[in-house]
Amino acid sequence: MSRRDALRGRIDQTPFVDTHEHLVEESTRLLGAGAHRLQPCVDAALLFTHYAKDDLWVAGMGADARDRFFSPSVDPADKWSLLAPAYERVRTTGYIRAVDETLARLFAVDRLDKASFVRVSEQMVQRARPGFYRDVIAAAGVEVCQVNSLETFFCETADPEVLQQDLSLVPFTTGIDQPTIERFAERSGVRVKDLGDWHTVIDWAFATYGPRADAVKSQAAYQRRLDYAEVSADDAAPQFERLLGGKELSARRRKALEDHLMRYCLAAADRARLPVKLHCGYYAGSDRMPLERARQNAADLCPLLIDFPDVSFVLMHIGYPYQDEYIALAKHYRNVTIDLCWAWIINPVACVRFIKEFLAAAPRNKILTFGGDYGVVEPVVGHAAIARQGLAQALDEMVEDGWLAEAQAFDLVDPLIRGNARDLFPIFGRA
Repeated sequence: MSRRDALRGRIDQTPFVDTHEHLVEESTRLLGAGAHRLQPCVDAALLFTHYAKDDLWVAGMGADARDRFFSPSVDPADKWSLLAPAYERVRTTGYIRAVDETLARLFAVDRLDKASFVRVSEQMVQRARPGFYRDVIAAAGVEVCQVNSLETFFCETADPEVLQQDLSLVPFTTGIDQPTIERFAERSGVRVKDLGDWHTVIDWAFATYGPRADAVKSQAAYQRRLDYAEVSADDAAPQFERLLGGKELSARRRKALEDHLMRYCLAAADRARLPVKLHCGYYAGSDRMPLERARQNAADLCPLLIDFPDVSFVLMHIGYPYQDEYIALAKHYRNVTIDLCWAWIINPVACVRFIKEFLAAAPRNKILTFGGDYGVVEPVVGHAAIARQGLAQALDEMVEDGWLAEAQAFDLVDPLIRGNARDLFPIFGRA
């Protein structure tokens, strides 16, 4: 057996702590097509809804073909002709490889065609029964997932043992508007008249959900820069009152309020000992990414890293395509960990390089190596397979090139796959 095969064997035997998913609740999935925007259909096209559809689109799939492909009313037998032209153009990408690996590992399909598309569609419907999430997650070699729910700000999951939950900061900070204020005022029982009352709502959220949360999460980088300036409550209060009164805020006023609220939440996360997960780098979707703003993420975060030295910041997706800067942050700042969630399917070859360069520069406990980042559970299997292949390649190449001793490579497997996450997230130490 070659060294790489032996490493792959050790890696395959070690279960992942999956640090980032968007999985809808199993009960939502079982409601069928249209129960959530991430499940427009229930046939094999569902495997392409999250991420793979973006590669199909940029490869030239037309809008009509895309809409019909994901429609619940189009027969699966008629969908292959809609998929096939673009599918052949994207077979080499990580997004599609994750689907192909899923097809192979869950459905014994080596190459998708019309007949296998129909067969997989039938099997997906048949398998969607209570308890099937656990079966799929086990097939992925995952012992626990951390979920940033897109159904609610904190999901009261039916399976907290396997599906740990993030507490979203978005509605309390960058997603704040008058309806959100009213909704959370009713939910918390706090009559919100001013900024101080909104602070009380935030405190309520941390007190109520923090003890069950694995971390807090913000994907504000999709809407703005991450340059959260220090803004006093006195300066933020008038902006909040304008918003509460239904008035529009200028960009400058809006930023001041968001900056204040984010820093208030970071202080709350510090007190609650909850790591802070931040989306960094590449955007999901297509035809909308302002690359200059994504490039600024790493530098913009430095003031927060300095001002909140006791907060554990988890910077997600390796900040692709600016991953070198994230290695520098992990090397320089004690409170920074970098997460490869999603990144393996954005660019698996870049992730192999990243693993090697990270381990050569930064402490090995400051990296998390897998998060599927899916709303649909089945592709987690394919994504995990890609991550395992990449980890084996990276460690083997480091040994081959003289940067690791063989024993070191094997010793790194458990920390990289599960140990670092278990050490970082306090939820693993709770009774």
